[in-house]
Amino acid sequence: MNSSASPGSAREDLPRLKAQLHSAILYAIVDLGYVTPENAASACRALLAGGAGILQLRAKGRDLATIELVARELIPLCREACVPFILNDFPELAAKLDADGVHIGQDDGPLAAARAIVGEGKLIGRSTHSLEQAEAALAEGFDYIGFGPLFPTGTKPGRPAIGLEQIAEMEQRVGSKIPAFCIGGINFETLPVVLDAGARRVVIVSELLKSEDVEAATRRVIADCGLRIAD
Repeated sequence: MNSSASPGSAREDLPRLKAQLHSAILYAIVDLGYVTPENAASACRALLAGGAGILQLRAKGRDLATIELVARELIPLCREACVPFILNDFPELAAKLDADGVHIGQDDGPLAAARAIVGEGKLIGRSTHSLEQAEAALAEGFDYIGFGPLFPTGTKPGRPAIGLEQIAEMEQRVGSKIPAFCIGGINFETLPVVLDAGARRVVIVSELLKSEDVEAATRRVIADCGLRIAD
């Protein structure tokens, strides 16, 4: 799909995007707080080669020109790998770039407003920080959610951790219906306890981006998840 795709073709692509979303175990993020714009493409390639099922560009505090420039580098890489590309925030830019979707926070307005901008053929995710917010996102019609932060994390400074206690119930009530990705402070040390608490999908950011071998670290996460979930 390219920037000249018609609304009809975008709608036709939605089943494929949703299938890829549902099959994803690891939601990877190229976060410009951890990698420079110049190194974003190489980080993206490594995450994709390692098996990331979804890839998001997150660029808090960056100007739109920089975000657009980096996104234009990453989108073809994701398309080649058949992995959905999600832009964090900025529905208008996501629509302009024909990104596969957009991720919005609790304070970024209702689903209907984002949907009116990006169209019916795109994925839209919501950050949730409690079981109540997760259920609200499901009821509103979001395609997937992020659930956390489970632990204190540098990507969300000042936001209190929600812990592990609600994961199993969230998976039963919400994650059984739409993909739910646990997020926030997950690393190789905490991943086993997150999975043991009932998580089936995860987002990992700094642990991967700061690894000496990003591809190998990504493969390790997916392997660890596969073993635990299979049990």
